[in-house]
Amino acid sequence: MNNSGAFTKLRPISLLRQLSNCSDSTCLQALSNSVCWSIYLEQGRITYATHSVEPFDRLERHLRRLSHQIPLLTSEIRVQLRLMFEPDSHTQLIEDDSNLRSHPPEYQAISWLVSQQHLHSTQAAVLIQELVQEVIESFLLIKEGTYELAEPLDIMPIFCWLDVEKILEHCQVRLKKWQAFVPQISSPYQRPYLFINSKIEEKDLPKLQPDLTNWMKGFSLCHLAVILNQDEIQLAHTLYSYILKGAIILHEADPPYDKLPKIFEEQSLISKFIPKLVDTKKELNTTVNPYLDISEENIVPVQRLPQISPSPKENFQEPTISNSIIPSSQIVAAATVTAQKAYKIVSVDDSPTILKEISRFLENENFSVVTINDPVKAVLSIIRHKPDLILLDLNMLGIDGYELCRIIRNNSIFQKTPIIFVTGNKGIVDKVKAKLVGASGYLIKPFTRAELLKIIFMHLT
Repeated sequence: MNNSGAFTKLRPISLLRQLSNCSDSTCLQALSNSVCWSIYLEQGRITYATHSVEPFDRLERHLRRLSHQIPLLTSEIRVQLRLMFEPDSHTQLIEDDSNLRSHPPEYQAISWLVSQQHLHSTQAAVLIQELVQEVIESFLLIKEGTYELAEPLDIMPIFCWLDVEKILEHCQVRLKKWQAFVPQISSPYQRPYLFINSKIEEKDLPKLQPDLTNWMKGFSLCHLAVILNQDEIQLAHTLYSYILKGAIILHEADPPYDKLPKIFEEQSLISKFIPKLVDTKKELNTTVNPYLDISEENIVPVQRLPQISPSPKENFQEPTISNSIIPSSQIVAAATVTAQKAYKIVSVDDSPTILKEISRFLENENFSVVTINDPVKAVLSIIRHKPDLILLDLNMLGIDGYELCRIIRNNSIFQKTPIIFVTGNKGIVDKVKAKLVGASGYLIKPFTRAELLKIIFMHLT
């Protein structure tokens, strides 16, 4: 099947429903605001969906949710996965037409997890279902762009077939829940910052978990939810009264997440776009399973295998202002919150400019940053500070990053400490050499604040 078109107003629901009636194998590619969505269908059912904004970050978040149930999904395996499969440049995902129609790198990464027995094939089906739901949820918000239908070029293992109607119903319900927070919250990638206002009394607000207040600097709602093992809508509901009172300030999404479509801001458009499914007040107080039922009506595993246990977030009850689900032993008053440095980060670089940038990116975040500009003296300083994460430049005078990494790893104190190379080198040989000396990951120069926080999210949270 080959077809293409342009639209001023996309009707994503109608488009997916039409494709659900098609028996061909096809890949729907939609491009809007420089973001590309790719939705793969077999015999009218979805086998995978992705978009070009940080696909491996999306995979990492959902793998971390599953890791609470699956001990084999360790942080080391997840880091190895990204080193093996994540492209050096995200633009590669939308530049090459043949790459668009082949199964994306993160799908290949999932296949590898199954082949190496880190994931059961039924667990992979649940993982793919979660990823598809998140991607389709954003796809339904596209207003205009271009699209193309093409046959996928690669043949990859298929772990499930997802029913289009069930996916649409799930996403519509979630979008309707997000609408309850409009216009204060317009994107799950907005970044909440706790702002203590002396005029706001403690009794006016619910309690917050200490873990939440510690991390509420720099990370998006979406990432905070993963750190706390909560659903994004549950977290937004918890924070909403703070946002209304001005005790929490929401910053806009960092690039590239700012390219994704926002939740509709006009109620008239919302009501036209998403049909009324249930009463709004009743809906906000009912649980919608983040995982759709694994059944023949929705997701059909390739092999009939035992189901995994439900996710901790599967049966959540959204907290209310008067009846919080947070135990009293784990709460703090918003008005008495004091800034606590969650982690200490050491940055070693002979470039004052890079050190200054790293400090600037993290100065308002919940991290204590120590900068070292003399690599020869770095080891003693690192031993003294005992950091939780080390950022290490590769090309330095006196001693290079590879040798310094090897020396640090030889100290038993730092066997498990994440060591991230900060470098402009991104070839496969450099990555192999980095792994041999014990590096945990790469931060490619030049980097953005969002990319720096992404590394921290991967290795520390």
